Amino acid sequence: MRAFERCAPSRPDAPPLQLSRYTVEILGPVPVGELEVSVGIERPGRTIELLGAEMRAGGRAVLRARAWRLGTVDTAAVATGEVAPIPGPEAGEEQLSRPDHWLPGYMDSVEWRLVGGTFESLGPGTAWGRLRVPVVEGEEPTALQHLAAVADSANGIAAALDLREWLFVNTELTVHLHRPPVGTWTGLDAAATIGPTGTGTVAAALFDEAGHVGRITQELTVRPR
Repeated sequence: MRAFERCAPSRPDAPPLQLSRYTVEILGPVPVGELEVSVGIERPGRTIELLGAEMRAGGRAVLRARAWRLGTVDTAAVATGEVAPIPGPEAGEEQLSRPDHWLPGYMDSVEWRLVGGTFESLGPGTAWGRLRVPVVEGEEPTALQHLAAVADSANGIAAALDLREWLFVNTELTVHLHRPPVGTWTGLDAAATIGPTGTGTVAAALFDEAGHVGRITQELTVRPR
């Protein structure tokens, strides 16, 4: 998301552009170490652009992403369809430690406030999260970077199976935004569906402290441990 934000528009006469949809394809484990990110414009335009990005580790592609960037226009007078907000992060229970069977690293880098369900319970869940650390050292994360870091947690928030007995790893992440996010907190109201043939899906509404901001979907590969 940082690379997409830093990618200059293809047209100098373009109006302000907003990232409205992105999909990340997860090609393999992302190691803790040196990473290289490249980004470019695949479909240039004045008000509609398609961006593409790739993350590589040791010469191997580990993530590929695409994002639609759309021109802004004032539609405040006709805005409609937002879902009701969830209780704010101040209403949530702060998680001071992660469950023993959850891996360290990512879980420890995010501050969590749970407002529906727990990390130990199964089924739909509602939670808020925000980064404890910057994406890049010395830089304050943007609202979009905060959202992107937390949005991928939907399958954990909505875990329908016991992580000690099952793997339910998402192979991709797709986020649709109907407005740019604001602030540092991102809320997820998530639910999972597990199918009968080793796959599943997760869907969630996304929130910031101003209200409903978008939606997320994930495809899961489900396997017993």
